[in-house]
Amino acid sequence: MTLKQIEGFLNAWADLMWSTPLVVLLVGGGLFFMVYSRFQPYRYFGHGVDLLRGKYSDPDDPGYIPHSQALATALSGTIGLGNIAGVAIAISIGGPGAVFWMWVTAIVGVATKFYTASLAVMYRTQDADGKLHAGPMHVIMEGMGKRWYPLAALFAAACLIGALPLFQANQFIQLLREVVAIPAGWASQEQHFTFDLVASSIVAILVGVVVAGRIERIGQLTVRLVPTMVVMYLMMTATVLYTYAADIPMTLWLIVTDAFTGQAAAGGSIGAVILIGVRRGAFSNEAGIGTESMAHGTAKTAQPIREGTVAMIGPVVDTLIVCTCTALIILLTGVWQTDAGYEGVTMTARAIEQVFPTTGIYLLLLMVGMLSFSTMVTMWFYGVKCMGFLFGVERQYYYSPIYLALLVVGAVVSMDVVNGLILASYATMAIPTMISALYLSPKVNEAAKAYFATLNSKN
Repeated sequence: MTLKQIEGFLNAWADLMWSTPLVVLLVGGGLFFMVYSRFQPYRYFGHGVDLLRGKYSDPDDPGYIPHSQALATALSGTIGLGNIAGVAIAISIGGPGAVFWMWVTAIVGVATKFYTASLAVMYRTQDADGKLHAGPMHVIMEGMGKRWYPLAALFAAACLIGALPLFQANQFIQLLREVVAIPAGWASQEQHFTFDLVASSIVAILVGVVVAGRIERIGQLTVRLVPTMVVMYLMMTATVLYTYAADIPMTLWLIVTDAFTGQAAAGGSIGAVILIGVRRGAFSNEAGIGTESMAHGTAKTAQPIREGTVAMIGPVVDTLIVCTCTALIILLTGVWQTDAGYEGVTMTARAIEQVFPTTGIYLLLLMVGMLSFSTMVTMWFYGVKCMGFLFGVERQYYYSPIYLALLVVGAVVSMDVVNGLILASYATMAIPTMISALYLSPKVNEAAKAYFATLNSKN
């Protein structure tokens, strides 16, 4: 097959997977969780913040890392280039209205995260060496029974592909090439293979150093990087908002109206806008996808509902805050129309240059570097856990050299190939994750009722 044929096949596969049935499963499932829980989790965001501050922590609880590190690790897997490059892709294809549907996935995703993260702790397993293992595959096996193994294996197999660092490596090296290598004469638009190979190899070595410390070191890294990244991005966005303050109301109105007209979307239909927005929203915050459950399942807690409450904060930070920042930067500066030929992270870079003509591109490069690096180390953890589930814990670290090698490959292949492969894998992961969460939702409700009743009696 030629490269064009591979690109066409992967993108057709992604479009097939992200069709109406999956949108109904993710958004409809989230709406079901909202109603079924009687919106109870939404009333306990303050409690989630208290848990992050360590107010209810017990060092003797089972698990590996505190609530704050578990959330930071989960966010490092979601707050990545999907928030910068992915939003740009969504707007360039689906128009401003795609942002509205990303917001919808975040709002319903709060409830979904509550259920999936609670289940991840509720049904985590312990091997012969006393090590804990968590994730949708263990939820399925422990909560639904061994006859559901094919569903668990489907998630793990899809995650082995979906967790690969192809998208992060591709977009980071692309920005590094355009900001540093080409101006310095180390590469050109036509000849950049050598630079891409060398730069991605250095990144692979750095990722290898961090992942050698496993989940404890990953948690320590992400709990420092994630807050720094969010604060930095908020400051950049605040400057953009101040510069274009008069255009903010009109831009927000454009997002809402275009969500129900689809005039700016490729194909010009509301259905296209919804599909693109939900696809990118799910890719961004991963609510219902299941990968983040593996991070939340490592939290030091004996109460599954506590980690579910912490996990609810994820979609708010990831999509409602960070993705909205990117969307406003792109829409307010107008580059989504004037620079429509640019792809992914490059479009966001052009938007930031409108406000920060000298330093903006370097600030974005720093942001993208931290985002992509933290995502790469977290995704390694997800892939290793799925490898262990499919082939045995003793063989799980065979995934590491494959992962690091494909980090290099991801930097030099076409973004169309990367985009189609990862999106299709994410869609596949959502099927077993949502089925198991819906099936076991009564267990979460039962535990939540008892936990919140006890919490209220103490306050």
